[in-house]
Amino acid sequence: MERVNQTSSVSEFILLGLSSRPEDQMPLFILFLTMYFITIIGNLLIILAIRSDPQLKTPMYFFLSFLSFTDICFTTTIVPRMLVNFVSGKTISYAGCLTQMYFIYALGNTDSCLLAVMAFDRYVAICDPFHYVTVMSHHRCALLVALSCSLPHLHSLLHTLLLNQLNFCDSNVIHHFLCDLSPLMKLSCSSTFVNEIVIMIEGSVFVVTPFLFIAFSYTRILITVFNIPSAAGKRKAFSTCGSHLTVVTLFYGSIFYVYLQPVSTYTVRDHMATIVYTVLSSMLNPFIYSLRNKDLKQGLRKLMGRRKPQAAPS
Repeated sequence: MERVNQTSSVSEFILLGLSSRPEDQMPLFILFLTMYFITIIGNLLIILAIRSDPQLKTPMYFFLSFLSFTDICFTTTIVPRMLVNFVSGKTISYAGCLTQMYFIYALGNTDSCLLAVMAFDRYVAICDPFHYVTVMSHHRCALLVALSCSLPHLHSLLHTLLLNQLNFCDSNVIHHFLCDLSPLMKLSCSSTFVNEIVIMIEGSVFVVTPFLFIAFSYTRILITVFNIPSAAGKRKAFSTCGSHLTVVTLFYGSIFYVYLQPVSTYTVRDHMATIVYTVLSSMLNPFIYSLRNKDLKQGLRKLMGRRKPQAAPS
């Protein structure tokens, strides 16, 4: 109870957002509202296409549907709050800020784990195709999704509880458009030594491990693909991995830029990289996967009722 009283000196935070100029607020509101609608509609179409097309009832699309659902939740945790800040007050309550931070880390790391699971799926499909059905059974796929969704919540809960132990007794202005760990720690008037140690050890391990798993999977995939004698076989193998590799590069490139640096060096320049993995990546994922995947494009055409009628047999 004493700890709660100590942190009550700051009951709310002020999110400065992307710009403090009044003339920028409405254009930014329109831009991010448009991006939000595109994200929701694009990912919903992916989910509905996968659920409605029997040809898409495979582990790869099973994982993709959960990735799309997570992207919807992830973006919804961030963008509506941004939109409110553009047109009204920029304040957010202490509890609301910690809640947003919790879901940002939980859902963002769920994305990371699902990308690692999808890399494993591609690894089994290309490197051990004869055992694919056995290895990627429905029970095992469900277990991988459950772990990908549950473990990030424990990781996020740890950092949220540690942050709640800090005192905020001076400035309450966050130089960011969301409640992120690093800018919040910079506002604390108590020691953040434990928080920084946990971030460097547990946080780095939790973020880097899925990436290393992906890197290992694709190294084995490349070795296998280069040993395929036919050019057509190589192209087919690369086509099944190209979309996922593009998403991984976009997602992890921006995350590593933001988080693999000391808390003290975190500046406003990191905002654009944060937008990439929080907003832009979730919006582009449906386009990346659908444009490079014939089966998914066909499923989307079926869903939208635009499939061309097949010619009657003569």
